Amino acid sequence: MARPPRRESFIEGPASDPDLSAQAQNPAYQAYLILYVGFIAAPLIAGADKFFQLLTNWDQYLAPAIVRMLPVAAHTFTLVVGVVEIVAAALVAVKPRCDAFVVTAWLWGIGLSLGALALGRLAEQFQTR
Repeated sequence: MARPPRRESFIEGPASDPDLSAQAQNPAYQAYLILYVGFIAAPLIAGADKFFQLLTNWDQYLAPAIVRMLPVAAHTFTLVVGVVEIVAAALVAVKPRCDAFVVTAWLWGIGLSLGALALGRLAEQFQTR
């Protein structure tokens, strides 16, 4: 009789599987997870906030010169940007190898912060001094 596939949560997996445990201890894998979660969470939170404006009033961040050039109202433009951000987060969640570059182009400033965090994790394994 065939055994059913193991169903373990992400947190339980590394403790019970030696291969997953070794991977979880790898600083490069930790850096990957930091970036993966960060590049999903940041655009998702920012995109959703364009609709609810709980963190800030995003309309005020549009430069007046840009607002004058827009074919739509500033708030409408902000809502469209929010949708793009939410879609970008979903794309990274599904296929990070390709779609992370979409979010990188959009979220360059936050990418530097996440990159610095990932660099710190990667440096444990790859630093030569």
